[in-house]
Amino acid sequence: MTSLLIGVRNGKVVGLKLNIALSVVGAANQLKTVRIFNMRRLYLILGDQLDRDSLIFNDVDKKNDCFWMAEVNQESTHVWSHKQRIALFLSGMRHFSEELREKGLPLQYHFLEDQQFSDLAEALAHTITTEQPEEVWFVRPGDYRVFESLVNTCKQCDVPLKQLNDQHFLSTPQDFMQWAGDKKQLRLEYWYRELRKKYQILMEDDKTPLGGKWNYDESNRKSFKKEGPQDLPKTLSWPADKITQTVIALVNEKFPDHPGTLAELHWPVTQVQAQQALSRFFENCLENFGDYQDAMWMDEPFLNHSLISTAMNMKLLHPLQVIQTAELYHREKGAPLAAVEGFIRQILGWREYVRGLYWMHMPGWLDMNALEAKQNLPDFYWTGDTDMTCMSQSIKQTLTYGYAHHIQRLMVTGLFSLLYGIDPKQIHQWYLAVYVDAVEWVELPNTLGMSQYADNGIMASKPYVASGNYINKMSNYCKNCRFKPSEAVGENACPFTTLFWDFLDTHADTFKNNPRMGFMLKNLERKSATDIADIKAQAIKIRSLP
Repeated sequence: MTSLLIGVRNGKVVGLKLNIALSVVGAANQLKTVRIFNMRRLYLILGDQLDRDSLIFNDVDKKNDCFWMAEVNQESTHVWSHKQRIALFLSGMRHFSEELREKGLPLQYHFLEDQQFSDLAEALAHTITTEQPEEVWFVRPGDYRVFESLVNTCKQCDVPLKQLNDQHFLSTPQDFMQWAGDKKQLRLEYWYRELRKKYQILMEDDKTPLGGKWNYDESNRKSFKKEGPQDLPKTLSWPADKITQTVIALVNEKFPDHPGTLAELHWPVTQVQAQQALSRFFENCLENFGDYQDAMWMDEPFLNHSLISTAMNMKLLHPLQVIQTAELYHREKGAPLAAVEGFIRQILGWREYVRGLYWMHMPGWLDMNALEAKQNLPDFYWTGDTDMTCMSQSIKQTLTYGYAHHIQRLMVTGLFSLLYGIDPKQIHQWYLAVYVDAVEWVELPNTLGMSQYADNGIMASKPYVASGNYINKMSNYCKNCRFKPSEAVGENACPFTTLFWDFLDTHADTFKNNPRMGFMLKNLERKSATDIADIKAQAIKIRSLP
């Protein structure tokens, strides 16, 4: 089978070439090509699949196959996406497409500037109709919505579809389902141990964990002393090259009203940059990461966190390489075991666990609302304009960088949403929109399960609720806040504390048999009827504010 490509620029034929290895579609390169043959395979590459070692590259016929990437409006607008998030994925995709071109791989790329297609399904249907591939191949998408859309498109176009495993995970959804079996509760700790043993990570032998303990979580909960964090490492930044500059201008032009700022892009967009970010963490942050991974501090958005979740979720870093390097830093360079284990647990444990749960429970998970929360998302989630210092700090930081670390998400913005009673789907859409590392397979379980308890305990054995005293313990946010974390009623009452007691009272019957909630409910019982009435009235007032 031969192929013929006709190069067209400004309406004129500029060249003919047989068996050419590259097909570019889009105004960004000012070159359009037309194929006049039926291809063997069309290989799809999505924006979170920028993996040089993907299985999709294993059996490519450069003469008769073609790779396919597409930028479409829907991926930026199905939730009101942060400008940093949009630019990150577009820049990453365009840099990856350049790598494919340099390797001489055939590629059809649809640029957003063309505005030809509203969504991936429409773009794919057009290509299938035009090119008539014998098969379509793809790696399982990270988003059920995208997965279902692409599968249905291939069915409607009557073209066979082959699905490949995503090698950027250390287990498959099938592995997780087999492990889950008929277990009544699927707890992270036990899945994590299985994977530790399988990959021999931080192990003395086949059965014994290094140091004699599987989990050092209790050592990873320190707060900073009064003087605050000391000698914090600098974050990395990369000068915007021509591709990123073009993307920044495009996003600012096409999505001017979307949340966030985009004077520059703060995140790695190539594998080289991702490796630099990883090295920065191991060399400068790992030693203090474990002790203070749950701590927060005024005007310090990054602290000792790794800042590699975007690179991992876009597949610019492989998790096993990251995990094994972390272990090497303990065994050969003396990095604290508690810090290394805590970091590895986030990847080998949490990352694999939430993905398994996601594919096990979708699409039904999206509509779960076990606590019948119905409040609308307050406007200040989009501005950060609130007198609650912890919320203002976490949200404004998010709007600037598209980032907040896990405790800011779980125990500040997420905790407030849970206590306030925000509709789970609305807070899910907010998290998916504003965080640069938000791909639905990881964001949805963390939000609807871990944070909001909308799934009635599929993911967490109890709701993660606390009063303002927790935030006061783990940060200095409360020091200059006008609200007092110890007060539940009155002008200075902390909304977190008021809503905490209101939440317990509202859901007391739901959790009365939950042993992990017993201590909190005992404390609730000590409050008088008058106390409860005053708290309920204060809670109504909080929810009535604009």
